[in-house]
Amino acid sequence: MHSAPHLLRRAVSAATVALLATAVGCAPQPEEKSSAASTESAGTTCAKGKLATQTSGKLTIATDEPAYEPWFKDDKPANGEGFESAVAYAVAKQLGYDKANVVWQSVPFNKAFAPGEKTFDFDINQVSISAERKKAVDFSSGYYDVRQAVVALKNSKAAKATSIADLKGLKLGAQVGTTSLNYLEDVVKPTQEPAAYAKNDQAKAALQNGQVDAIVLDLPTAFYVTAAEVTDAKIVGQFENQGGTPEQFGLVLDKGSALTSCVTAAVDALRKDGTLASIEKQWLSDAVDAPVLK
Repeated sequence: MHSAPHLLRRAVSAATVALLATAVGCAPQPEEKSSAASTESAGTTCAKGKLATQTSGKLTIATDEPAYEPWFKDDKPANGEGFESAVAYAVAKQLGYDKANVVWQSVPFNKAFAPGEKTFDFDINQVSISAERKKAVDFSSGYYDVRQAVVALKNSKAAKATSIADLKGLKLGAQVGTTSLNYLEDVVKPTQEPAAYAKNDQAKAALQNGQVDAIVLDLPTAFYVTAAEVTDAKIVGQFENQGGTPEQFGLVLDKGSALTSCVTAAVDALRKDGTLASIEKQWLSDAVDAPVLK
């Protein structure tokens, strides 16, 4: 809990299990190395439009339902609008599949990176690359550098927070299985146990109903939520990335997938030629700087 005209996105025992499965370690592999390795291996195995996909001649891409803005638009991943829809089709084109040969599939957020055989070729759903998740699935190189942000109602005590210390005594929430929840556990370390929600919609409802003082979302989603969905809320601030490497979203593939090097090479090429930057400017231009919480 993905998430400004387009912004947004993303039981106790279940949340604990999910946290143990996905916690920390968000640093992706250095892109320079992944790019060189993937390009070399992709040279003879990534024949355009002829990859060993789930369905011959088709590329099956998965994401969660509903598909939130600004990552998608109008809850329609196949329309090519929204940051992740545009990225998905750009990757598909790089791999040799036109829009008519892309098939979309609905897969819940947590299931996308859980252990087990996948029914998709790759999943795009604001999934942060982490060492823990890499034990169960493969990732492409990162297609988006992201920060996490705190959202609170404008007239609340939480809205006045200017530091991480100011958040510690509050009731906070985030979507289960996300880096947002990890940040609550590992960076804020609140005195009250954070609330974990299956969907961002539930977290937003809890905020509006006063069940939590604030919620944590990725920054683009936070801008969209405050601009279009919970208009009496504000972005309190954003967290600094932990460690030397920025948190990144990556495309999720089956563990040991023969497509991993091809998809990584495609993402690397789109970053190198400026396509990713252009798509980000078009769909996430409102995700500008917010105060940094230290």
